[in-house]
Amino acid sequence: MGNKNKTISFRVNEDTFERLREIAEARDLSLSAVFRDYVDSLVAHDGRVRVVPENDYEAVEDEDAEPFPPRVEVPKSFVREHERLELEAEHLREQLDEHKAYVNYLQEQLAEMDRDEEVIFLEELDGDDGDQPYQLG
Repeated sequence: MGNKNKTISFRVNEDTFERLREIAEARDLSLSAVFRDYVDSLVAHDGRVRVVPENDYEAVEDEDAEPFPPRVEVPKSFVREHERLELEAEHLREQLDEHKAYVNYLQEQLAEMDRDEEVIFLEELDGDDGDQPYQLG
């Protein structure tokens, strides 16, 4: 299942439409892009979006209104737990790097081993009917 786009219709009066078109042209955007950005912001902030000109932003904030964007206080225990988990993740990454280095070291040692010694694979013994004894060690 894919992420299908849906169509949203807006009805605005003619003056507002012209103003929106001017805003879109000033920002070198399509009118659709302006509305998509607005809808994305609306969804991302759970419907708490105010559209105001940038130069009027400070004047619009009321003392009674909640601050925008919304802020949430996080308990110190949550922050400490997050920091602890970050440290633990860093430690695990370091251990993983050490293990990878050790595996590489072992592979290099294996590659450098003398191949003069005869190596007998157990699978090869199964097909051999000879009664020759093999001595290990």
